Amino acid sequence: MPYIHLPEDLPGIRGAMAFRPETAKPLNDLVEVLLHQPHTLTAGERELIATYVSYLNDCYYCQTIHGAIAAASLHDDEELVKRVKADFRHAAISEKLKALLVIASKVQKGGKHVTAEDVEAARREGATDLEIHDTVLIAAAFCMYNRYVDGLGTWQPRDEAMYRERGKRIARDGYVTVSKEYLPIEAATPSSFQD
Repeated sequence: MPYIHLPEDLPGIRGAMAFRPETAKPLNDLVEVLLHQPHTLTAGERELIATYVSYLNDCYYCQTIHGAIAAASLHDDEELVKRVKADFRHAAISEKLKALLVIASKVQKGGKHVTAEDVEAARREGATDLEIHDTVLIAAAFCMYNRYVDGLGTWQPRDEAMYRERGKRIARDGYVTVSKEYLPIEAATPSSFQD
């Protein structure tokens, strides 16, 4: 039961965003840029970073929905998502992504846990400054998203099929497009925000 009155039919962050669409727009825009727009890391790799951080934060909704989006982005490979969460060092992912997940896991504990050696290890595996930057930002943002979802006690159903279906839609259409189904149109379009 949510701690405040949130829309009853919208799970996780969707209910919180529908409650406060003014803040939902920049949050959706950020996740769109970080996870969905073109990048040197694939959408699946970036979703795995978000999933892993959410797993470390024990946020059921976020690790499940982003795991579903990651799987959908990785040819429906749900087993890979499970392996990354359980032990990414032995998962069938690139050494570069493993090095970036080390950085993400340290950001999850606290930004000062990241060391120059961690960054250098990622560079040795071919990570660019942009990829390192965005890994840190994804990890930091997902600590915020996870705390937003759990801090309001949002409804987090255990229906795997629901997450799988929604994950496919978000992987295909993106966050901003899919959010229009539960946010008022004026919150989902930039023209409504005027000084």
